[in-house]
Amino acid sequence: MTTHLSYVPQKSGAEFEELVPSRYALRIGEIDVLVVSDGVLPLPTETMATNVAPAVRAAWFKDMFLGPDMFDWALNVLVVRSGDKTILIDAGLGGQFPGFPRAGLFPKRLEAAGIDLASVTDIIVTHMHMDHVGGLLVDDVKKRLRPDVRIHVSATEVDFWGTPNFSQTAMPTPVPDVLRTTATEFLKVYGANLQTFAEEREVAPGVVARLTGGHTPGHSVVHVTSGGERLTFAGDALFPVGFDHPDWHNGFEHDPEESVRVRVRLLQEAAATGELLVATHLSFPSVGRVALDGEAFRWVAASWDF
Repeated sequence: MTTHLSYVPQKSGAEFEELVPSRYALRIGEIDVLVVSDGVLPLPTETMATNVAPAVRAAWFKDMFLGPDMFDWALNVLVVRSGDKTILIDAGLGGQFPGFPRAGLFPKRLEAAGIDLASVTDIIVTHMHMDHVGGLLVDDVKKRLRPDVRIHVSATEVDFWGTPNFSQTAMPTPVPDVLRTTATEFLKVYGANLQTFAEEREVAPGVVARLTGGHTPGHSVVHVTSGGERLTFAGDALFPVGFDHPDWHNGFEHDPEESVRVRVRLLQEAAATGELLVATHLSFPSVGRVALDGEAFRWVAASWDF
């Protein structure tokens, strides 16, 4: 006997509620953390493992029930409340890029969560790829952010995008130019708001951005620590394939070899501490822990608390 679940959408104002939850709240000690889905965007599977044979890559995607040629890449951003500060960590893709109708959703999802963009005091940018800063270039977002919002990004990242080097990447053909123009526009719009740091910056009590490099020279992760608990937002240091094959290169990595070293150190640290881990491109809500599995790692998704 087959049971069919019927869903009757309930109206919320003039719009229907979403069938699938798009935000997930948790507490790290005394700090509030909200994971928000910016949506998904389609990517070629070949960009996820550029240093292995196509058949090996195809077998992994088949085992994961993904592909064979394209798959949906999750986009997650964080909102953190610590003390009197409300901190946005990355800002998704934005809606200005054609061909990605299911991404750039974080502004309306923040609004649905009751979070006013005008309440954001600080923004941490893990790196300046378009799917991390593009959301800040949407006209409605620019109008709603407070003019004195502080944007924290590593000085190395800002310097890199002055003359970016794509020689070690393997991106789809149009992407480098779009990345370059988006980063340039971001610096033009928000240059006066930038608060750059060298190695790390405590943005609020228990909220620390730390330079890792690798994915981009100035890529950073964010540690949220309170009450003996810790959560790390890994940005793009980690992709879904990285647990089974941390040595596989991603086509968007500007320094693939360094990215592997950063990824392995991050996963080893998370396995040793038992901390929670969230990453931009792990399937929403992207909250879990890491366990050692021989020379590889195993992702242990956290149980939803509701």
